[in-house]
Amino acid sequence: MNNVRPESMERIATEALANAFIEEQIAAVRAQVGDKKVLLALSGGVDSSVVAALLIKAIGKNLVCVHVNHGLLRKGEPEQVVEVFRNQMDANLVYVDAVDRFLDKLAGVAEPEQKRKVIGAEFIRVFEEEARKQQGIEFLAQGTIYPDILESGPVKAHHNVGGLPEDLKFELVEPLKFLFKDEVRVVGKALGLPDNMVYRQPFPGPGLGVRCLGAITRDRLEAVRESDAILREEFAKNGLEGKVWQYFTVVPDFKSVGVKEGKRSFAWPVIVRAVNTKDAMTATVEDVPFALLQHITDRITREVAGVNRVLYDLTPKPTGTIEWE
Repeated sequence: MNNVRPESMERIATEALANAFIEEQIAAVRAQVGDKKVLLALSGGVDSSVVAALLIKAIGKNLVCVHVNHGLLRKGEPEQVVEVFRNQMDANLVYVDAVDRFLDKLAGVAEPEQKRKVIGAEFIRVFEEEARKQQGIEFLAQGTIYPDILESGPVKAHHNVGGLPEDLKFELVEPLKFLFKDEVRVVGKALGLPDNMVYRQPFPGPGLGVRCLGAITRDRLEAVRESDAILREEFAKNGLEGKVWQYFTVVPDFKSVGVKEGKRSFAWPVIVRAVNTKDAMTATVEDVPFALLQHITDRITREVAGVNRVLYDLTPKPTGTIEWE
């Protein structure tokens, strides 16, 4: 299969061009799959969500979406996937609650690369189990976009579906494979997806697993999830959503002495990271107003259990990477 973007392909920058692309891909998908079923691992990220919305238009209930909740998503994200795709788009959505399964596998695993391997391998196992439960599946849809082909070949392995057993013999359906990320977002808007899904900031494949530093514990993972939700809420309220490329919180695996409600506390710090970049190769730190940082600190230390400090990461890339693990 040719994986070179056609020179004649116009950059998709307007709704009209997006609509034309959508109609073209609907016809192509129908020609490829006929009346057969297509399986899709729907993470709720930009690429898989746009693929899902497009294929729902093309083949309706013959698209089987599998959303695996591994417990490492941000606050409200599994609920949003169910609301948008099952309730609003009437998708054929299989929701898999695998939180305990993943967190049990991750117990005591502290090395970052090993955590990634555990999460990736377990995702493949869960997805394979769900795939084998389905009848008549002959195709696998993936959110491959053009940079994935340029950087890592035709299979978007970091979506963790490239490792499915060969006996499943799925043929790939990749309707976005010639698009860049900005074009995917334009198509997503034209398909009617909500802005907070279309413009979702970059999120690592292992999710909050690489922001709960060291061995993941359930209480510290919740501290990451809750503090991240506060940070995102405050950035949105104060005009920084969409202005700052990526922002998140990190909770390391150590505690320090503090004072909460007049009593000595021994609790975790929360580290706030907010950076801007064009290509993720280098990054600068966002100059967040000090008063806003104070307000965020006040909210996190009051509202998040087990936390008594908030730190702001001032390190650009280089020398620091964007993520901590």
